[in-house]
Amino acid sequence: KRADSSLSEMKFCVLVCFLSGLLSVVRGEMYTSLLNVKQAVRVERKLIDYLRTYIDHELDRLEDIKRFYAKVSDLHTELYKGPAVTMANPLVAFTLIKRLHSEWLNVVYSNEALENLQALRSSYEEEEADLPNLEDLQGAAKGLMRLQDVYALQVSSLVRGRFQRVTNGESVDVYMPAVSVQLSGDDCFLVGKVAYEQEDYYHSVQWLEESARLFRGAGEEWSPENEGTLEDALDHLAFSHFKVNRKRLLHPMNGRVLQNVKKYEKLLVAAGPPRGTGLTRPSSSFLRTRDTYERLCRTRGSQRRHFANPQLFCDYFTNNNPALILMPAKREVVSLQPYVVLYHDFVTDTEAEDIKSLAQPGLRRSVVAAGEKQATADYRISKSAWLKGSAQSIVGKLDQRISLLTGLNVKHPYGEYLQVVNYGIGGHYEPHFDHATSPSSPVFKLKTGNRVATFMIYLSPVEAGGSTAFIYANFSVPVVEKAAIFWWNLHRNGEGNDDTLHAGCPVLIGDKWVANKWIHEYGQEFQHRCSLNPQE
Repeated sequence: KRADSSLSEMKFCVLVCFLSGLLSVVRGEMYTSLLNVKQAVRVERKLIDYLRTYIDHELDRLEDIKRFYAKVSDLHTELYKGPAVTMANPLVAFTLIKRLHSEWLNVVYSNEALENLQALRSSYEEEEADLPNLEDLQGAAKGLMRLQDVYALQVSSLVRGRFQRVTNGESVDVYMPAVSVQLSGDDCFLVGKVAYEQEDYYHSVQWLEESARLFRGAGEEWSPENEGTLEDALDHLAFSHFKVNRKRLLHPMNGRVLQNVKKYEKLLVAAGPPRGTGLTRPSSSFLRTRDTYERLCRTRGSQRRHFANPQLFCDYFTNNNPALILMPAKREVVSLQPYVVLYHDFVTDTEAEDIKSLAQPGLRRSVVAAGEKQATADYRISKSAWLKGSAQSIVGKLDQRISLLTGLNVKHPYGEYLQVVNYGIGGHYEPHFDHATSPSSPVFKLKTGNRVATFMIYLSPVEAGGSTAFIYANFSVPVVEKAAIFWWNLHRNGEGNDDTLHAGCPVLIGDKWVANKWIHEYGQEFQHRCSLNPQE
């Protein structure tokens, strides 16, 4: 018995550890990877089945209530017309008393109704570990606002399920999605509320105005799936307008709003005349390069000018390696400064799917360097996994192929393990360098120098957005399925190349997967020789 007890305890501990690991991966990070969003679809399918069962049981119960109602109504219509005579019958009197004492009680306080609801709640709680939490909702809302900003999208169009921006005074489609969904007043309220709670009144005003409009259009009726109401939207909107433009206040809709308006009016008197008017976007960590970054993201790679620059070309590339003579790479030279090359059809469909499948169990929230440590950050929204590989594995074969094309030693620790990344809702990576810019960077933990080069493989297509934008070099490269992009991060003298400042533009439509191979300085002494010329 003791052995059985110990075995049971061990199994329980294993189960608890597994569930804890699952919770740490899923809860609070669903929005950072589209893979997790897809998994959430399967969870909701289960919830739909549970809800269907609940509805069926409730319909059966309602049928019983209808029969009870019909019986009692008939009694009052026919039998109880002459109460004095009718009540003289002891059977009639008994059934009336019994019905009022117990039958009505069963209808009003139905055990069956509680059992049906409890069964639905229990089924919901079984799936709760895989459901999004508040952080996911906030992250998804921030993703929508990020797409709104970077691609200059109209909130009013997003609400209608369209991706449009204003060009020359007219609404123009940025992209026409194959599947579209319109947002409700409650949807807009939650996005506006997320902005409001961050004191981002630039976004809260726009989203809350749409929320109020939609709530009014719905007749101001509250639905059970809604968190907010018209009064809630106007309450938040009033304060948002006050913060943006102190002269503009909304008409109060309830007591709480009325109290707030009075408070705002007192603040107006104390604060004096307003300093400015209109909506202003909040500042950002990359404000200095924001205009260029967003312009490059919006142009979708169309600024590559092969015809204007004859030094840019496409060819079949062998790198003077016998292994590539029969199957040369399709090379497209995208830029000379920095030197950026696109290798088309670098992987097959099967290889791309295999890499994604291998990475899925290990996906975790992507981190960035924070001093000597690494941490999550809002300016990088994705999940990533590291894949080790032998010479015989798919990862090992990719390493060999990368080595053939680049002529570099990519074996660990001279090359980092393959990092596979899946982007989330509005997934992006703001302007950054791949090479370390500080001696304390975690990049140096391998003790093989800095990252001399980057080799990034596009594992999936993206319908819109997701380009790789080189900020100072002023060009971007769109996602090309199965292709790989390569560039040098360092000059030959070991100094960082500032022109490699780049960003992963937010994914507008699509499921973006990439695989990164970062190659270090050491181990390349005979493959990529040094130079004292800082221009090389």
